[in-house]
Amino acid sequence: MDTLSYKTLSPNAQSIEREWVVIDATDQVLGRLCSKVAKILRGKHKPTYSPYTECGDNVIIINADKVVLTGKKMTDRIYLNYTGYPGGQRELTPEVLMKKSYNKHLKPGIHPLYMRVLKGMLPKNRLGRRLIENVHVYNGPEHPHQAQEPKVIDINKMK
Repeated sequence: MDTLSYKTLSPNAQSIEREWVVIDATDQVLGRLCSKVAKILRGKHKPTYSPYTECGDNVIIINADKVVLTGKKMTDRIYLNYTGYPGGQRELTPEVLMKKSYNKHLKPGIHPLYMRVLKGMLPKNRLGRRLIENVHVYNGPEHPHQAQEPKVIDINKMK
């Protein structure tokens, strides 16, 4: 058997087929939902996964306002920001971030709470910054991505 005839195939941006998927966040726990979404964004559910390539799918999350946080995390959990100036440390709770999602000045598809949680689950490099652009989060059941023909998946059946 000639071992030189075998080639290891590594996927590149042109060879990857990317899909659009819709996930309903109704009555889902935020952290568990976002960890599964991060796996879909990375492409770890595909057999052609490569850690250095953007091989995941585009994800649309609907009914984002109906997500659940266990315990008192909605009011007691604190996210910290630092502006870079003295006295510039800002504290935000998930409750405040949920209220910010209804701000009409935010770009549609951007949800501050989900972006904050998902960004922590993705790589902290160029790849992670590209992957976070592939998630679109909407508070209601409607989304403007019908032209992409997204398929609806049940997040509870994913491992």
